[in-house]
Amino acid sequence: MVMIHIPTHPLVHYPGDILAWIAASLAGWWQHRAFPRETERLAQVTPPGYYVALALGGVVGAWLAGSLNTVPSGLAPSHSIAGALAGAIVGVEGWKWLHGVRGSTGGAFVLPVAVGIMVGRWGCLFAGLADQTYGVPTDLPWGVDLGDGIPRHPVEIYESLSMALFLLAYVPARLRGRAWARDHGFHAFVIVYGAQRFLWEFLKPYPKLIGPFNLFHLICGGLIAYGFVWWRNGGVRADHGAQGSALSVSQPDDEPVRNLP
Repeated sequence: MVMIHIPTHPLVHYPGDILAWIAASLAGWWQHRAFPRETERLAQVTPPGYYVALALGGVVGAWLAGSLNTVPSGLAPSHSIAGALAGAIVGVEGWKWLHGVRGSTGGAFVLPVAVGIMVGRWGCLFAGLADQTYGVPTDLPWGVDLGDGIPRHPVEIYESLSMALFLLAYVPARLRGRAWARDHGFHAFVIVYGAQRFLWEFLKPYPKLIGPFNLFHLICGGLIAYGFVWWRNGGVRADHGAQGSALSVSQPDDEPVRNLP
């Protein structure tokens, strides 16, 4: 049987995470250099509490979703990037609602998060079966052997390549000032991430919750819905009439801050 043998070790996951953080940080630095006004606008409406909400939401979402998927099957608690993304969105939207901030604040995070996922998934692949992110068996010629002699779908590579394709569309569009990338880049990212992850979940041996759908199908369905609803109801930018909405926060002089991409 044709398959690609992958050398694996559980500890590879950790340097994979480190490389993903480095790549994400470099991507964030480049985005800041390329679009400094975006960072300035974000800083005007996001005090430390915003980032606390983002971090807490991400951590809780990551471990809650991952553990709900593994613990019922007798496996150890785990974490999930899909859960982290969903949790971070819940945390941030809750903070924005409490503080009267309107509009999207996610544009500055699109590039670093997408790059981090693209790089980090390779660490999951080389961590092997212990990472619990492997695919179901396949007869396709690119099936990978992660140490048990069974050719499996390399779902980690599928996800990494999906993010790479998104970046190939997003980065040039952002540099050219395309409206969708400028005003709704984060919503586009959430939709694309949720859609591709929803598809690959059919190729994973995770426990089913409703019919053929597992926990991550439901999370990704929620992410897709969130992206479409925000995109549809984003309003109109006050400065040039493009898609998006004025991002404002109650201040002593009640001066609006324009929408972040």
